[in-house]
Amino acid sequence: MDPAADVGVFGGSGFYSFLETADEVEIETPFGRPSDPITIGTVGEKRVAFIPRHGRDHRHMPSAVPARANLWALRSLGVTTVIGPCAAGSLESTVHPGDFVVLDQLVDRTWGRPDTFYDAGHRHHVSFADPYCPIVARTAVDAARRVGVAVHDHGTVVVIQGPRFSTRAESAWFRAQGWEVVNMTQYPEAYLARELGMHYAGIALITDYDTGVEHDPAVAAVTQDHVFAFFEENLHRMRALLLDLVEHLPSEPEGCDCRSAIGPLSPYESR
Repeated sequence: MDPAADVGVFGGSGFYSFLETADEVEIETPFGRPSDPITIGTVGEKRVAFIPRHGRDHRHMPSAVPARANLWALRSLGVTTVIGPCAAGSLESTVHPGDFVVLDQLVDRTWGRPDTFYDAGHRHHVSFADPYCPIVARTAVDAARRVGVAVHDHGTVVVIQGPRFSTRAESAWFRAQGWEVVNMTQYPEAYLARELGMHYAGIALITDYDTGVEHDPAVAAVTQDHVFAFFEENLHRMRALLLDLVEHLPSEPEGCDCRSAIGPLSPYESR
């Protein structure tokens, strides 16, 4: 088996396997091992590498996901496009559980997470004005429509530290800012992909209404059990979307500036 891949896919909460026929590889990186052994298989004409970001036993809490190791491992396999599905809570009454949101903006409310490959040696400041690849995002929206799932073609995700969920006051603040969804893992994953010049797309499956729907006490606040159960119930929809998306991805997305983010060699590079 040739340990190489074109596309990387992360699995979110409750999403621990993707490829039906795949080989497993162990990869060491300057940042330790990835969340789990990487499975590599074929979708259409593309080689796909899959990593469950929390590990198959969900042992990595959101703030402890080895994001640098995960992205570095994918790049070492030749991956240039990364798809980051995730579970997310809705902050808008028009964004319903079961909907998909193809993200276009991100607000980072985390702290203490290793979030750069340039923390020693060369300094390199990367533009992150547009966190997600617009070309892959558009392909994801088209894929969602082809497979018949409800999709929002844009949305801002506010990334919280976790592992706790939001307070009602925090959730109200997020809604007041006009942000659509809340999640715990899109940062630093999306940014690290940008530092490596990868095309990254974030696709949120809405599992809940965060702290509920304002003025509707019948809609309960989110719990972990609910998120995991809902994601598992809708995993077939996520899988269908991803399979269609991978098949329709361009070999090298054009019309974006993702690749231009690559700077001088990181101090962790051996080449």
